[in-house]
Amino acid sequence: MAKAGMYVGLDIGTTSVKVVVAEYIDSQMNIIGVGNAKSEGISRGIIVDIDKTVRAIQRAVKQAEEKAGIQIKSVSVGLPANLLEVEPCQGMIAVNNESKEISDEDVRNVASAAMVRSIPPERQIVALLPQEFTVDGFEGIKDPRGMIGVRLEMFGLVFTGPKTIIHNIKKCVEKAGLIVAETVITALALTESILSDGEKDFGTIVIDMGGGQTTTAVMHDKQLKYTHVDQEGGEFVTKDVSIVLNTSFNNAEALKINYGDAYPGRTSEDEEFPVDVIGKTEPIKVDERYLSEVIEARVEQIFRKAKDALDEIEALELPGGIILTGGAASLPGIVDLAEDIFGTSVKLHVPNQMGLRNPVFTNVISIVNYSAELNDVYHLAKLAVTGERVNVAPQQVTTVAAQAPVYDDYEVADEYPEEPKQPKKKNDEKVTGKIKDFFSNIFD
Repeated sequence: MAKAGMYVGLDIGTTSVKVVVAEYIDSQMNIIGVGNAKSEGISRGIIVDIDKTVRAIQRAVKQAEEKAGIQIKSVSVGLPANLLEVEPCQGMIAVNNESKEISDEDVRNVASAAMVRSIPPERQIVALLPQEFTVDGFEGIKDPRGMIGVRLEMFGLVFTGPKTIIHNIKKCVEKAGLIVAETVITALALTESILSDGEKDFGTIVIDMGGGQTTTAVMHDKQLKYTHVDQEGGEFVTKDVSIVLNTSFNNAEALKINYGDAYPGRTSEDEEFPVDVIGKTEPIKVDERYLSEVIEARVEQIFRKAKDALDEIEALELPGGIILTGGAASLPGIVDLAEDIFGTSVKLHVPNQMGLRNPVFTNVISIVNYSAELNDVYHLAKLAVTGERVNVAPQQVTTVAAQAPVYDDYEVADEYPEEPKQPKKKNDEKVTGKIKDFFSNIFD
């Protein structure tokens, strides 16, 4: 079934809040509005001040409304992968219909049966993804509705997360005057949206480098198998530059963007630039190599932590290699550094939508695209999680009949103005025997 309608994605990041309005015509995405506002009230990817976060959301939404010429009523909001857990689930019911024809109600009931499990009080189920159904022993069915059967089974994945994070995000969206149409796990949306079918099947690692945290996700056998979150990101690189060069945070951010490189071997000690130092009236000269070494130290630390986590599950043996994305991945030389540390092929993902060709927009575009891909079976299973009535039609986005609500004035800084270059992908033909049964023990 072709995707159609209007969808709005909301990505609440540490450095900026982004909103994308996309219209789908014959399954073709057309982005008609974008909002990008400086974040407030968010630290390391977690909301710490609800009121400030609400104002940031309102500013981004207002900007997207003005560009798209629509009034936004509901959004699909991304959830971080902090303390996310993935578990397999299985449920079985007897078909109660006298005709034995499987109905929507039967799908909801078997999804409820699959969620019967003990969950700690501080956690809640975020999403339930049906993988396949079995009808009277016949396996591999994606949508059993309309079929005849006596026994219906469902196999799927259950995602659970901390109640605090989920509640705070929903609270901020609702206080901003919006309806939460979907809560989308950002790591899941990323892996589903930016990977090819082969990369999903044979196994690929996606590293999302945000401003406040870095999320590592592993997709294998077309399932999100593993996530790891490190509470370090691009802001920590900027802070290091600020401390070492004794300059303000804003100056350090500008130096990182204009002169920074994560791979010192690509820089020169002869190329210098002025730096305004606190306590001095005249700028001092700093060479590119020195700045690059400061940046490299922090980025390498981030990559080492990700590598340690991936080594524990032998994920670096996967043939798909690593895909980098996120705002902090815009740094020149970061792909070269990643290849040295991880010892596998690494490439940078850049969205191809006109005007949004920067990794900083990958998350919000993935949220929109993932929401548009959700089918009726997912929405029926969602009833088992929320207990709410689900409308499987596209989100309600109406054309502005009157002037859109007016929020406070604001300015949006172009955080990563230069479009990163696509790196060359290294061919890695090495596929070990470990891949065949990779992750076979994760869901034991």
